[in-house]
Amino acid sequence: MNPTLRATLAVLALSGTAAGADGLATPLTATPGDPARGAQIVTDPQHGLCTLCHAGPFPQVAFTGTLGPDLTGVGARRTLADLRQQIVDSRRANPDTIMPPYHSTEGLNRVGERWQGTTLMTAQEVEDVVAYLATLTGDTP
Repeated sequence: MNPTLRATLAVLALSGTAAGADGLATPLTATPGDPARGAQIVTDPQHGLCTLCHAGPFPQVAFTGTLGPDLTGVGARRTLADLRQQIVDSRRANPDTIMPPYHSTEGLNRVGERWQGTTLMTAQEVEDVVAYLATLTGDTP
């Protein structure tokens, strides 16, 4: 198991906070998320890949996807715990989702040997993305 994920699960177990339908209430890091770094991750086509599936208030992105929900106003519709859970592993809320689990290595299929045991985002990157998404509170789609 990935050491970061193992540490995260240990923190959750000690805090009594579980990941589930109500979200993931406990931050993954002691360092608060940085919305500016989160915005960079969300709009970077080589890293977060968020705009491949999601539209939103991203004027710097020429083309956005329509597979996932529009992220405009997501910060007004979702709690921090819900946003965090969705990024960490959206399969908790929807086992049939096509959204990748960005901070989980469990239950994955056909993972190349080079990437086995690693997550798509670090714990800090998850917190940065959550902090950014929480700022998207205007004009829900």
